[in-house]
Amino acid sequence: MVSRPRSIVVLTGAGISAESGIETFRAAEGLWANHHVDDVATLEGFARNPQLVYAFYNQRRRQLLTPEISPNAAHSALAKFEHEFGGEFLLVTQNVDNLHERAGSENLIHMHGELLKMSCLNSKLIFDVSEDFDYDTQCRCCRSAGNLRPHVVWFGEMPLQMNRINRALENCDMFVAIGTSGNVYPASGFYQTAKIRKAMTVELNLERTGSSFDQHICGPATESVPQFFNSLLRSINAN
Repeated sequence: MVSRPRSIVVLTGAGISAESGIETFRAAEGLWANHHVDDVATLEGFARNPQLVYAFYNQRRRQLLTPEISPNAAHSALAKFEHEFGGEFLLVTQNVDNLHERAGSENLIHMHGELLKMSCLNSKLIFDVSEDFDYDTQCRCCRSAGNLRPHVVWFGEMPLQMNRINRALENCDMFVAIGTSGNVYPASGFYQTAKIRKAMTVELNLERTGSSFDQHICGPATESVPQFFNSLLRSINAN
């Protein structure tokens, strides 16, 4: 392990929020079990049946805002580390929930968008949203109905802020992937970029994925993430 990293990039996936009660997409009982991806996560599906898409994301938003859903120990450990680490720190999440923000994370990129935002198809302006919206909801900027979509990156669309993410990866000396497979994009691509910089790479996941990361730590995120980042912080402070 790098004893005193100066720049760290962390990528989180569905595995970190699953322990907070957020349904994942790929689990057998997950969100894709009752919906075909082409119907609810593509522009074509939205054009074909917008009300189905609105209903799908409205349900997810309502779930996120229930009292039962809250940040877990892994979210809190990352926020604590960010605030106490003296170097550069960027947290990139594939998740569209707001659990990192609620835990206190600040330097954060939602590369796949956010459930609590909507965007105008005409102006591309982005608005906060906490209630249901649908085809009949009037847009705040163009004052027309039918122009709003969930601010979520669908299949075939470019993830958000990739230039900023790649710059951080090209300059980091540690990359950590949490709750996402190290064998598939984006973790595998981020790994390759970080390795060009000869960065230390660490995978924290429920199960080992067979990826080429330098270090693999298996177990629930609520256990492995606090242990790893608290240990890293102690190591940094001791040097």
